[in-house]
Amino acid sequence: MSMAYEEYMRQLVQPMRDELVNAGFRELRTSEEVEQFMENVEGTTFVVVNSVCGCAAGLARPAATQAVLRSEKKPDHLVTVFAGQDKEATAKMREYFVGYAPSSPSMALLKGKEVVHFIPREEIEFQSMETVMENIMNAFEKYCD
Repeated sequence: MSMAYEEYMRQLVQPMRDELVNAGFRELRTSEEVEQFMENVEGTTFVVVNSVCGCAAGLARPAATQAVLRSEKKPDHLVTVFAGQDKEATAKMREYFVGYAPSSPSMALLKGKEVVHFIPREEIEFQSMETVMENIMNAFEKYCD
C-alpha cells in the first residue's frame, strides 16, 4: 500500500481510537502487547474490538464508554484492539475468545483469561445504544466485584 494511503487511514481512525482511550481504555496495538497483558492479567477485563463501521461509531463505542461511566460495578481493566488496523493484535486477542467467532465490533468481559460474557456484532447492530449499554452493564453487575 502507498504511504499516502497508510497516512490517510491513520488520520481517519485516530478519533475512533481516541474515543475509547479518552474514556480510560488502554490500546493494545501489537500481538506482543496483547500477549503480555493477557498472560499477566488478574481480575476482570472489558475488551472492545473496535472497528471503523457505522455500528461501532453509533453504537459500540458510545455504549461501551457510557456503560463504564454509569455502572456502579466496573471491570478492573479496560482494553481495546482495533480490527482491520492492528490486525496482529486483534488476531492475538481473538485467540483468547475461545468458542466465539471473530466479530467486529464486539465486546468481551473476561475473568482472568476466560470469557464470561461476549457481545458479537449481531447483538450490536440494529439495536439501540441503550440496549447495548444495558447488556454491558448487566454483565458488569453479574461478574465485576
